[in-house]
Amino acid sequence: MHSVSQEHALNATPIAEAESTRFWRDERFGGMECLSATFLTHEYAPHAHDTYSIGAIEHGAQISTIKGSRESTGPGSLYLINPGEVHDGAPAGSGYRYRMIYPDAALMRSVLEDVTGRAVNGTPAFRTHLPVDPEMARTFQIAHRRLEANVGLLEADEGMFAVLVGLFRRHGEAIIIPPETRERSAVWHARDYLAENYESDIGLEELARIAGLSRAHLIRAFRKEFHITPHAFLTDVRIRQARRLLRAGAPPATVALECGFADQAHFTRHFKARIGVTPGQYRAA
Repeated sequence: MHSVSQEHALNATPIAEAESTRFWRDERFGGMECLSATFLTHEYAPHAHDTYSIGAIEHGAQISTIKGSRESTGPGSLYLINPGEVHDGAPAGSGYRYRMIYPDAALMRSVLEDVTGRAVNGTPAFRTHLPVDPEMARTFQIAHRRLEANVGLLEADEGMFAVLVGLFRRHGEAIIIPPETRERSAVWHARDYLAENYESDIGLEELARIAGLSRAHLIRAFRKEFHITPHAFLTDVRIRQARRLLRAGAPPATVALECGFADQAHFTRHFKARIGVTPGQYRAA
């Protein structure tokens, strides 16, 4: 239980006058990426992660579009975004301060297997993206603060473990895969081609030929299926690969060239628009 004074302090502290970010990886949870940030003008470009994106706003409000659905959120709401789901985010009003974690599917399966005592087949999923759950949002924020403060192992482990379990108990479900259709197969073929050839300069005509669709039909069907354009998806894939290289210690200039970006400035702009920090900050974490 948390006292009223703690709850009030969590939501009443004013937003800072300047943007700030802190990004780190927590080895207690398999190198899980964590972020605490204040954004006044920064806008996320549409993107997806190969991990879950879980978080809550401490103060202010954000406008998000997740899988084509646009909604404003503030304190008391959660972000529960499954791997691969396209989303963006922009400040509403005077900005917002929030906290996020990015656990991978293996971590989530291990947590659920610990709780149920049974093997979890497939990838667990959240059934709703922006649930209003003030109690769980406060619990998440407190657990996140403990990770950021680098408190004792047991205290931090128990807090975040309880959060992950609680989130799936309240808002989790199994993934349901939609049936295949010709159009879906075509755009998925194009998607796979982009993912496998991300370092190449791929043109629309080439991609349409791979999919067996007209250029206009491909763009329309791709956006309908993935809520993102083919070019935005290609950029997203390049950023994911860049993150792997940066984690391995590669310098940003080298990563930019290896991932198909025109130059380091081009790479940095797209990276921050999707991750919220620069490649240098990400590499140093």
